Amino acid sequence: MNLLEEAPEIVREPSIAPHVVFVDGLYGCGKTLVSAVVGTLERVEVEKYNYPIEYACGLNYLGKLTDDAATVQIRLLTDIDIYNLMMSRETNFRFSDLSSIWRHPLKWDYVRRLWQPGDQMALERVKNKEPILNMVSHVLFPISRPLFKGLGDRLSFIEVIRHPLYMVKQWMTFMDRLGKDPREFTLWFDHKGQAMPWWVRGIEDRYLNSSLADRLVFSMQNLLRLGEHRFDTMSETEKERLLVIPFEQFVLDPLPYLKKLEKLLGAESTSKTRRELKKQNLPRKRIADGIPLPIYKLCGWEPSSEKNERSELKKRRDYILPKLSTDALDTLDEISAGYENRYMRGLI
Repeated sequence: MNLLEEAPEIVREPSIAPHVVFVDGLYGCGKTLVSAVVGTLERVEVEKYNYPIEYACGLNYLGKLTDDAATVQIRLLTDIDIYNLMMSRETNFRFSDLSSIWRHPLKWDYVRRLWQPGDQMALERVKNKEPILNMVSHVLFPISRPLFKGLGDRLSFIEVIRHPLYMVKQWMTFMDRLGKDPREFTLWFDHKGQAMPWWVRGIEDRYLNSSLADRLVFSMQNLLRLGEHRFDTMSETEKERLLVIPFEQFVLDPLPYLKKLEKLLGAESTSKTRRELKKQNLPRKRIADGIPLPIYKLCGWEPSSEKNERSELKKRRDYILPKLSTDALDTLDEISAGYENRYMRGLI
């Protein structure tokens, strides 16, 4: 018997999670800042990372997981997450983590849940509270088709974007770990005996023959292309569940985007939202005026010493310039100019 020919369609009809929001973007785009603000809106749970959902979408993109299997896995994983959160199972109590309950405005709710009845009563709490599952993901939008299909109108998706030059330092740190550090959990595939990250599908040889810094640039370029293709092929209904937030505009003037977030989620901001904006130094006078969290410093953040945004961008270009080939530099300048023309007019 041919198991593939006889394989049944995978299905899941009931659901638990009434609403799921994903805050996504490239490495270094600032999605953890946006997620922290999102987490202060009414009914929004503490942020969570769910790598298996990313892997389901990645394996589907690479042709290793069928559409029905990917969508059902996503439904199951989000339902399990909200079910467990209602009982504080698999909940992050580590004080130092950005996804810790101790950074969430309703932290004591998670402590109380440890002593509340579980099982069926957890489902009753979901029904009564209508919580919003708050997920943070990595470069998921370009391969998010199974996610939108699996969750339907229960999904809200926030894509945080940022100027490429503001991301190069963190990408250099990340690329240096890629394929070496066992704590780096990117999905890889084999090409000519070399393990490659999923997003270089289609540019394998170019990636293979490039330096570390050039790989960074070509990775960004390919992910941007994949993201544009994903947007162009979305239905109008899917686009209604998507909000794109340019990081630079958000940190300089967050209130217009806060209104959009409220509309997208059907949830109001709270006093905790205003407190979180102040904590994140929002609104800022300059884009680079971030907060000195240890994890940000580890990823290359440092206080800005430049007089204006143009000189700040030049400093970041000068940092990567000596490491790039002419081809990669031209590519970086091209994607940077494209971003500036679309999202930063009047800001630099």
